[in-house]
Amino acid sequence: MKELAQLLNDMREVGVISDYALFGAMAQMRYTEPVATLDADVLIVVSGAERLDVLTPLYEFCATRGFYPEGEAIAVGSWPVQFIPVFNPITQEALEKAETADFEGVPFRVVRAAHLAVIALSVGRAKDFARILALLESGSVSRQEVADLAATHGLANEWRRFEGRFFGG
Repeated sequence: MKELAQLLNDMREVGVISDYALFGAMAQMRYTEPVATLDADVLIVVSGAERLDVLTPLYEFCATRGFYPEGEAIAVGSWPVQFIPVFNPITQEALEKAETADFEGVPFRVVRAAHLAVIALSVGRAKDFARILALLESGSVSRQEVADLAATHGLANEWRRFEGRFFGG
């Protein structure tokens, strides 16, 4: 992960991306017990986002550093990494409000727990519901924080259904 953190900071420094934040299962591990995952997901804001091939400069930069595509990801050390441009208002806010953590002396931006929960709620798969429950159980986010953020992003009904299903409320 240190290698990924350094790569992302370098990409931001030279302007390949303007910002990033780790999200998904890898980010969840900052707040909960380790979970099984096959890759690392990184939200990005791409410089020159008006291009149709927005990820090409990112792939080219990675290649100059010895990191090459493997399927839909780029192999960075032992991790396949998926670079995902922000795709809706909640992911944009999640990136803007991400925290900067220290990973072995390298700054590494990570999406906050409440945003991880609401992004998971918006996707709505079984593994996403498990992610929300793990975040709540860890105490890294409260039901009220999730409810408030979900309401802000038009997901109040989804949150009520989630609560009814898992908390009987």
